[in-house]
Amino acid sequence: MSEYNSRPLIMAAEQFAKLPGIGLKTAQRLAYHILNSPVEEVEEFSNAILQARRSVKMCERCQNFCSGSVCEICADDRRDSRIICVVEAPKDVAAFERSGGFGGVYHVLHGLLSPIDGIGPQQLKVKELMSRLTDCDEVIMATNPTVEGEATAAYLSRMIKPMGIKVTRLAYGLPVGSSLEYADDVTLQRALENRSEL
Repeated sequence: MSEYNSRPLIMAAEQFAKLPGIGLKTAQRLAYHILNSPVEEVEEFSNAILQARRSVKMCERCQNFCSGSVCEICADDRRDSRIICVVEAPKDVAAFERSGGFGGVYHVLHGLLSPIDGIGPQQLKVKELMSRLTDCDEVIMATNPTVEGEATAAYLSRMIKPMGIKVTRLAYGLPVGSSLEYADDVTLQRALENRSEL
């Protein structure tokens, strides 16, 4: 930002720029908006963010974000707990739930294997997944169709298949290199219906 801008404005823009998908220009617009807003609105905005961050936990079973010890999906008796859909992030659970076509439960890894970035199985929720497989019939690998997503799905498949559990992968109705959160509901539904065994 230019030297004509005040230090607080620059600092606010730098914080917005840390958010995913926010570039420098958007960060500057957001900073200007905040500084032009009434103090009460800014306080309400910042309090809502702090409250969300402090009150949201990870579900003891699936590792999804929730406000209690177990999320609503895991607590729902109508869900088929013998089918576990493995996803990278909580936003992917939301994408599947919007499609309305999945009646099983989820497991959130909170990342993907990426040796270059120093992310191995220990940094992911792999141990928690393995502990859930005692009464499981099928594990659906629903990681993004990227190099890291494919590597993670292959790694988990090699660990799970010897246990006699069916391991499937989402069908390729999803564009390679894209993210699940941007897929439309019909594409997600078809990908679930046409999944294949690994």
